[in-house]
Amino acid sequence: MAHTPSAASSAHRPVAGLLLAAGGGRRLGGRPKALLDFRGRPLVENAARVLREGGCDPVHIVLGAAAGTVRERADLAAYVTAENPDWTQGMGSSLRVGLAALADSGAGAVLVSLVDQPGIGAAAVARVITAYEGGAELVAAAYGGRRGHPVLFGAGRWAAVAAGAAGDRGARDYLREHEDALTLVECADVAEPYDIDTPGDLFRLASPGAPRAGEGR
Repeated sequence: MAHTPSAASSAHRPVAGLLLAAGGGRRLGGRPKALLDFRGRPLVENAARVLREGGCDPVHIVLGAAAGTVRERADLAAYVTAENPDWTQGMGSSLRVGLAALADSGAGAVLVSLVDQPGIGAAAVARVITAYEGGAELVAAAYGGRRGHPVLFGAGRWAAVAAGAAGDRGARDYLREHEDALTLVECADVAEPYDIDTPGDLFRLASPGAPRAGEGR
C-alpha cells in the first residue's frame, strides 16, 4: 500500500507512549488499578516500563483515581504524568487529557496502552512500532485476528481521535470508522490481552501467564 510523504516523514519522529491509568477499579471494590500489587510494586510501574522497553519515548501516564497516592507509592520519575480530574467519566476523558499533554511533544505518533493488561509486554509494543516505522499511521495489535491493545495513532489523527473519545469507548468508534486504514499486527504469540477487571482476575497479577480455572491453555 502506498503512503503519503507526510506519513513516511513522520515515521522518523519518535513514538510517544500513552498509558491510561486513571481507573478507580469499580468492579474491584474501588481499588485503583494503578495501585494493584504486581510483583511487589504498583501495577502502573510495570505498564510504564513496558512502553519504555518496547521503544516509546517519551512515556506519558494519565492518572485519575487516588492520583496523589499513586504518585507517592509508585516510582514514576522517568515518566511524564498528567491528572484527569474527570476520570469517572471513563476512558475517553483520559485519552483526551493524554493527547492534549502530547500536543507539543514533537512525537510522530502515540502508542496507547492500558494499565490493567499485564499480559501485554514490550514485544507487542515493539511490533506495533515496527509497523509504524514501515509507514503505517494507524496500527493495532491483534490477537487471533481480533483488534486489541496497544493501538498507535499517527500525530495527524490525534485531533479527530480526541474529538470522538467519550465515555468508556475511548477510540473504539474512531477505529471502527477507519477500519479500512487500520493495520493489524498479530501478537498472540507474544502477549495475552486479558484485563484485570474483577476480583476473579487478580490471580493474573501473581502469575500473568496462568490460565483461569477451567480455561485450559
